[in-house]
Amino acid sequence: MRVYLDNNATTKIDPLVRVKMQPFFEELYGNPNSLHQYGMEVRPHLNKAMGEMYDALNVPDKDDILITSCATESNNAVLKGVFFQHILKNPEKNHIVTSSVEHPAIIETLMFLSDYGVDVTYVDVDDNGGISAQAVKDAVTDKTILISMMWANNETGMIFPVEEVSAFAKEKGILFHTDAVQAIGKVHVDLTKVDVDYLTFSAHKFHGPKGVGGLYVKKGKTLPNLLHGGEQMGGKRAGTLNVAYIVGMGLAMRQAANHVEKMNTDVRRLRDKLEDALAKISDTIVVGPREKRTPNTLLISLRGIEGEAMLWDLNRAGIAASTGSACASESLHANPVMSAIGEDPELAHTAMRLSLSRFTTEEEIDYTIELFTKAAERLRSISSTYAYTNEAG
Repeated sequence: MRVYLDNNATTKIDPLVRVKMQPFFEELYGNPNSLHQYGMEVRPHLNKAMGEMYDALNVPDKDDILITSCATESNNAVLKGVFFQHILKNPEKNHIVTSSVEHPAIIETLMFLSDYGVDVTYVDVDDNGGISAQAVKDAVTDKTILISMMWANNETGMIFPVEEVSAFAKEKGILFHTDAVQAIGKVHVDLTKVDVDYLTFSAHKFHGPKGVGGLYVKKGKTLPNLLHGGEQMGGKRAGTLNVAYIVGMGLAMRQAANHVEKMNTDVRRLRDKLEDALAKISDTIVVGPREKRTPNTLLISLRGIEGEAMLWDLNRAGIAASTGSACASESLHANPVMSAIGEDPELAHTAMRLSLSRFTTEEEIDYTIELFTKAAERLRSISSTYAYTNEAG
């Protein structure tokens, strides 16, 4: 059996999305910016896809949704855009607040900007892997221009207090950005209820195609172009539009929004079943209260088990899991969340992330429980034997 439990890294494409995209590779292949028939016949499909995204986020037409290549580009566009548009023009407002467990697309961009005079405060998570809204508020100074905080954490699934923090930012006249990559399709993302200036997302996280993402920009909060050279996206993001992928992302986003209830009932039940079983393994820690996490995510630390060995055992059994963010997977022993909550990296370096999707089955979860438990017991036995041999020697 093959079981895919790494859906926070990427998801399989929804079969309906794949079918919807197909005509735009061979039949409806015109450039939507062209004035001839080939271009004009594509435009209604592009407009429909954009409408699906506006509807999924519940935002008015006066706001912008810009198509990008991925959420990494979108995040870069926001942070570098704020730098060019605001900080360079007013160096007295050079402070950005974020969390210590943001995606590398945020952390590494801010590290880059810090070399150019940007002052960054990284708010730590608490012992449960969550973020305190008060801690974010306390980090703000009279120099703060932007707060950037993910909606849900990619490692733990912990949902961060975006509604409270965005309202605070609005009150203080501070720009607010949220990376909603791990939220769309798992929780209700309704921008009539959460007042954000910028929101970023990526299609492949909610059963759309890889290589396409989006950036929501509230009216009046425009950003300078990251890419120049064309009039696409109203002149705000140059480059020929990838119509097939935009059409796929639109439908995938609509499907994701329509399946939020399923995620919070059927998928949550399967996640909880998996969590309850794995939590019985000795010397394990499940990070974060389940009711405060996205319904598909489980981060479990197994003390004394080498992470690469655990991944190898699961992979041999056909189970795909992760030791952390796929964008930082080269560092198998480092998990930023486990470090942030104060876990000794020598004891808790096996932080296994298991993330389900709406396509995950009960049979797959039962198989995972059996094989995961056996792998943990086998590796613990090997570790104990090795420790005993070293002590005896």
